[in-house]
Amino acid sequence: MILLQIVAETTAKEGIELFEKLNLKFAIRLGIDLLTTLLVIRGIYYKHYKKTDLFLTFFAFNVVIFLITFLLNKVEMTMGAAFGLFAVFSMLRYRTENISAKDMTYIFIVIAIGLVMAISKGGWDELSLIGAIVVILMALLESNWLIQRLQSQEVSYDRIELIQPSRRTELIADLKERTGLEIIRIEIGKIDMLKDSARITIFYH
Repeated sequence: MILLQIVAETTAKEGIELFEKLNLKFAIRLGIDLLTTLLVIRGIYYKHYKKTDLFLTFFAFNVVIFLITFLLNKVEMTMGAAFGLFAVFSMLRYRTENISAKDMTYIFIVIAIGLVMAISKGGWDELSLIGAIVVILMALLESNWLIQRLQSQEVSYDRIELIQPSRRTELIADLKERTGLEIIRIEIGKIDMLKDSARITIFYH
């Protein structure tokens, strides 16, 4: 009886220690994951695009992929299986609305952050370094420090006679005068011959 009691107490003690260790590990990883995602989405994405409609999607995808991967990783989930799961999430598309390539890129990034934070074997310092690299890289890519980014805007244009290739210089000059923007290039889209109008995408700094 004494032996059984000792075994039971030892097992209970080890179970509690393991539970506390897993709780601490889980909390640290989730904290770094959420902080990295917050910096990328709130500090970079929102700063440049002023959009909040996809905030729920970004954080939901990140947390869900982190939780699923972290739990599956407890049953010896292989790296191939983890990236297979990542591929399934990254191929998701919304049928009810159009999502821009940049929005899809950020969805891809938050999914990748959740995946890496869940399966990486490194400690909190290594995970923090990975998160910092992602944040710094995204900040540099979204800034004009590496390369001056072009802004784009679609306009409805009424002087349809200027859309001819031979009059492209006149067209750009007229658009510059009307918009007050330093236009670098243009793309001519849909042309409506009945209304004498055209949809033109202008690119400017």
